[in-house]
Amino acid sequence: MLPPAAAKALRGLGENLAIARGRRRESQRTWARRLGCSVPTLIRLERGDPGVGMGLYATALWLIGRVAALPELAAPGEDRGALEGEVRAALKRRARRAAPSHGRREP
Repeated sequence: MLPPAAAKALRGLGENLAIARGRRRESQRTWARRLGCSVPTLIRLERGDPGVGMGLYATALWLIGRVAALPELAAPGEDRGALEGEVRAALKRRARRAAPSHGRREP
C-alpha cells in the first residue's frame, strides 16, 4: 500500500507530465511511441499509477528535459531525517563526554 502523501505526489507528477505532453501538442499515441509503451500505459502514467515502472517516469522526464532533476530527489544533503539522526547521535556523544565520571581522582 502506497502512503497517501506518496500517492498524491505521484498523481501530481503524472498530471504534470500530461500537461507537458499537451503543451507540446503531442497526441497520446505519439507520446506513447516515444516512451516505448502502449497508450493505456501512458494513460496510467499520466494518472500517477504506482504500478507504472520508474523507467517510464524517468523516460518521460527525459522527454521534457527534466531527467537531470531525478538524482536530486534523494540527495544526501536534502535527507532531513538522516541529518536529524546524525545531530541527535552527535548530541548524545557530546553529553556522554561532558558527563563527570564517578570515581575519577583529581590531581
